[in-house]
Amino acid sequence: MERRLAAILAADIVGYSRLMGSDESGTLAAVKRCREELIDPKIAAHKGRIVKLTGDGMLVEFSSIVNAVACADEVQRAMAERNGLVEDPRRIEFRIGIHLGDVLVEDGDIFGDGVNLAARLEGIAEPGGIAISASARDHVGGRLDVVFQDKGEHSLKNIARPVRVYAVAPRRALPLKVHEAALSAAKEKHKQLVAVLPFTNMSGDPEQEYFSDGITEDIITDLSKISNLYVVARNTAFTYKGKSVQVKQVAAELGVNFILEGSVRKVGQRVRITGQLIDAKNGGHVWADRFDRELTDIFAIQDEITHAIVAQLKIKLLPEEKQAIASEPTNSVEAYTYYLRGRQFSNTWTRPYLLMARRMFTTAVALDPQYARAYAGIADCESALRDWHAGEYTLQGILNLTAKALALDPHLAEAHASRGLALHQDGRDDEALVEFDKALSLEPDLYEVNFHYGRFMFMQGKFQRAINFFTRASEIHPDDYLSPIHLISACRSLGFKKERENWARVALERAERALERHPENSGPAHRGALALAHMGDKERAKEWIRRAQAIDPDDIVAQYNAACVYALLDERDTALDILESLLPQSSCYQILWFKHDSDLDSVRNHPRFRKMLDAIEACSLSLDSLTRVASE
Repeated sequence: MERRLAAILAADIVGYSRLMGSDESGTLAAVKRCREELIDPKIAAHKGRIVKLTGDGMLVEFSSIVNAVACADEVQRAMAERNGLVEDPRRIEFRIGIHLGDVLVEDGDIFGDGVNLAARLEGIAEPGGIAISASARDHVGGRLDVVFQDKGEHSLKNIARPVRVYAVAPRRALPLKVHEAALSAAKEKHKQLVAVLPFTNMSGDPEQEYFSDGITEDIITDLSKISNLYVVARNTAFTYKGKSVQVKQVAAELGVNFILEGSVRKVGQRVRITGQLIDAKNGGHVWADRFDRELTDIFAIQDEITHAIVAQLKIKLLPEEKQAIASEPTNSVEAYTYYLRGRQFSNTWTRPYLLMARRMFTTAVALDPQYARAYAGIADCESALRDWHAGEYTLQGILNLTAKALALDPHLAEAHASRGLALHQDGRDDEALVEFDKALSLEPDLYEVNFHYGRFMFMQGKFQRAINFFTRASEIHPDDYLSPIHLISACRSLGFKKERENWARVALERAERALERHPENSGPAHRGALALAHMGDKERAKEWIRRAQAIDPDDIVAQYNAACVYALLDERDTALDILESLLPQSSCYQILWFKHDSDLDSVRNHPRFRKMLDAIEACSLSLDSLTRVASE
């Protein structure tokens, strides 16, 4: 017999006997369709070999463990999407187990402990889940965009030693939000109904993702200016990002008649953009084109795509709509690129990334001094940095930046949101409220205003309203782990146990993905530690906090969250030690955060913490006096 190292995948259908008992022919037909349409093509695409089939399962061999895990992940995600359209009792679900080990080969079949272990792992996997051995997980490392959950050691039947098992975490998207009222109103007015799916980044460099996302967002923005079009919101459309989708299914889920999809390839100073508008009724192409141009033509390409869709759907543009589409935020492609890059960095809310984002926005302004969005970007970064480092940026400086942005573009929601945050930090809450409401009226789906408004409500102890805004923010950005962290605390304050547990899981999954992509960023590490502490996973919470402190020992936010973690774990002296060392470095706004943060409840009545309350009260008085001076 030949002996070799192989990645072994064992799969089994959950509840196969029950399915066969209720509908034998229907089950066999459904399984056959799954294999022909999904499973066999995925295995072939990842260079796998089907070793054997049983009625309810299969054994597959791969030469690469990375290919094996990638294949399993794609199969399970695609099956979850298919099952969304199938009634619960008739769903086909798989359990998958994967191991990397020695196998014996004879006449095309494989044998040995490696095969047995893969089969045992399949047996303990969750329905729709993937269980893999530690050896497989170690070899995959960070090569795939998946998150592994440590399930501890398991004693498996006929396996001599306990095996450490990991599960591939399911990607829990929040429920798809379609604005039913707006959709119904659009149908009554006989508007054309369109969804723009995220354009695929074909540059071969994941770091260029910001550029393809920016193109998609700008096309959505331009189309949304047309009164006779209903365009699905950006946050809803982006739930399909990175997914292999069927146009008819997406159109049915979103309630639209047409789907625009495409790709972006940026190489040096050239860009290639493809686009196709598809009729959901018959899957036919209403329009398709390819633009292979210099990068400087990027705005012209966006305009051409918008006008092509308008022409194909036979929509007559009003004069003001023509003007709105023709007006570009900047004439400089280089400034536009820096702005998009800054947006990518700014949502992390960690000091190093906010400083990088600020540099990108500042460069964009230097390249185009009339670029309103870039001024708003600088203001947003400075407001966020001032949250914890009050001495670095002044309120007046931020107000000047937002005033400049609004002078250039009076309808710029981002500028009002940044202005609201800065005013709130200075205790001028009545003025802040006006700015937040203005931003919300201009752009209800703007992430920044929903996130800042949520924090505003949290600081006032209005936790239910904070939950509403943070939930919206987390829907707008499916990778946002900040809002779920705040949602955990808000739910805890209101005694919402089930919701708190759900948001802790969402926060951890998003933080794990972010940390896999950017291991140099302390933000997802210390915020993920908070989620773990809320879930009661003491050792992992401490491990993640240590990791955050090792990445950036000077991160004040990480230190504060470390105190919260230890308070949640009832290690009160450690939590108080950290808070006392943090107090002299903290802004008044940060100190006031102590007041409403339920994560600190275990130390709240401790004499050492009550001493700190004196400083908190002093900050409250300081902000009150500043507010009175400002109003006078």
